[in-house]
Amino acid sequence: MATFVDRVVLHATGGDGGNGCASIHREKFKPLAGPDGGNGGNGGSVILEVDPQVTTLLEFHHLPHRHAPSGTQGMGDHRAGSTGGDLVLGVPDGTVVKSQDGEVLADLVGVGAQFVVAEGGRGGLGNAALSSPRRKAPGFALLGEPGNALDVVLELKSIADVALVGYPSAGKSSLVASISAARPKIADYPFTTLIPNLGVVQAGSARYTVADVPGLIPGASKGKGLGLEFLRHIERCAVLVHVLDCATLEPDRDPISDLDIIEAELALYAGDLGIEGGRVPLTERPRIVALNKIDVPEARELAEMVKPELEARGMRVFEISTASHEGLRALTFGLAELVEKARREAPVPEATRVVLRPKAVDDAGFTVTRRESGGAVWYSLRGEKPERWVRQTEFSNDEAVGYLADRLARLGVEERLFAAGAVAGDEVRIGPDHNSVVFDWEPTLLTGSELLGGPRGTDQRIEERSRPTRGEKRVEYKDRMDAKALAREELWTERKQGHWADPADEA
Repeated sequence: MATFVDRVVLHATGGDGGNGCASIHREKFKPLAGPDGGNGGNGGSVILEVDPQVTTLLEFHHLPHRHAPSGTQGMGDHRAGSTGGDLVLGVPDGTVVKSQDGEVLADLVGVGAQFVVAEGGRGGLGNAALSSPRRKAPGFALLGEPGNALDVVLELKSIADVALVGYPSAGKSSLVASISAARPKIADYPFTTLIPNLGVVQAGSARYTVADVPGLIPGASKGKGLGLEFLRHIERCAVLVHVLDCATLEPDRDPISDLDIIEAELALYAGDLGIEGGRVPLTERPRIVALNKIDVPEARELAEMVKPELEARGMRVFEISTASHEGLRALTFGLAELVEKARREAPVPEATRVVLRPKAVDDAGFTVTRRESGGAVWYSLRGEKPERWVRQTEFSNDEAVGYLADRLARLGVEERLFAAGAVAGDEVRIGPDHNSVVFDWEPTLLTGSELLGGPRGTDQRIEERSRPTRGEKRVEYKDRMDAKALAREELWTERKQGHWADPADEA
């Protein structure tokens, strides 16, 4: 069973917004006292926050699907729906949030750092909020907007000052156990350490953290073995320590060749240079060589032989033994010196800047694109506002559809369609291709609240008949008057011919 997880895929979904309420206030002697439908509540968001009590991503490994609470719908008497609470998920310090394509979305460093993964949907407006002097009693309300859904990759990159790198079984775990209070599992295993180990070292007045990274082998930077999975744990470390095994029994290995191979793997590993602490390549950071296992006579002789060559490369070399603790004190103080120097030279963290991104003057907030597929021409309408308005429209209500038409007309959609070459009857799609609302465009469709003369919940513009013009009404009136005159004249003609007589004349 997994006990340490440093990479998971999180499926986050924000809460849905509550629907607005369409209600009319009623009381004694006031059966229709005006709209009083309340707004729906907003949905909760899924938020990642650095928690010092969390050290692994194991919880997300078992429960990768997280859904924030949804808002409730509005009610009559101006009662708004309740807002769904945000779902705050604790993550370890040093968690990097990436998209499925590998793009870094957030670098969570420091207790309290937050990142909103999936925002909750907006609540729909009730008919009280939709009323206006022209639309005094709307017979509809807006639907709640569904919450956003996003799949992200969480990667844990341990925050430590010193990283121990080297071949498997070089003695890195033993070194951490010797210089700190950490107690990793140490034995003559035929495999490497499976999880990183952290230990706090006290050297005089200096205190720093040491990370034991699982062993590296040739090809680790390309995914061979476990090296690629755990190389990211040293990206934030300021100092690297090459732990070289001077008592290895393998004939094709020696401290110099081991160092060259590990250095090559570190140079090939690019990592995420955009994260905090990852801007400096690994090969350009301060490095120390620790020749381990000098308690073995043959290993001590080998260490004395290779030490001059390593120092000629400009590296500081320490001969140590994790079994007898020889040379460990000098190593810890040497590391403390480099760590203190790195801390002094580190740039002062700047306050988070508020970036304002105003829209361009000619930015209408939507785009109209002419598309063609299978010999058919249609127009794609994309934009934050039109797509949100479509999601909040109840298409079974004609008045709600008319309200959507009014909003689109005020936004300038009709002018953009004309400019794109659309004609009456062309197909227009609002939203993404896989989930869009399709309708046939009628540019002569009149809009305006003055046409809302029908019952509540209906819109005369949605009906099949067209509204007569003033000239058509005048012609209809003249025809009706002419028909009345002809009927009156025919009656008098029949009376004069004696077809019928007035009872008063016979008396």
